[in-house]
Amino acid sequence: MSPARQKADRREIRRRAERRGHWSEYLAAAFLLLKGYRILAMRYKTKSGEIDLIARKRNLVAFVEVKARREQGLALDAVGYETQKRIHSASEQWLSRRRDAHLLSLRYDVIAVLPGRFPKHFQDVF
Repeated sequence: MSPARQKADRREIRRRAERRGHWSEYLAAAFLLLKGYRILAMRYKTKSGEIDLIARKRNLVAFVEVKARREQGLALDAVGYETQKRIHSASEQWLSRRRDAHLLSLRYDVIAVLPGRFPKHFQDVF
């Protein structure tokens, strides 16, 4: 296989993964809406990183990492220390722009999107 073909194949694999990730984030957001949350932001970007979903239920704000994996254990394992650090940093930036930040309770969650099943919501993971 030529190097150009290999590069094109890698780009296509990356595009598919991005599409699956975006679809998983929308599915997770819909799942949270059904559970009574309001979605405040999707794919919130800062210089230090990105938060997949920011959701609120009363005075609780959940910063949610969404992982699409074949097994729930793989989804949880995919949220390592560096990912947690990135999300914490981005959440601090988001909170710094909120006047009511001192009134909010914070939580860091993971939603595992598994094939053929409802998303699995893990609360207060890190």
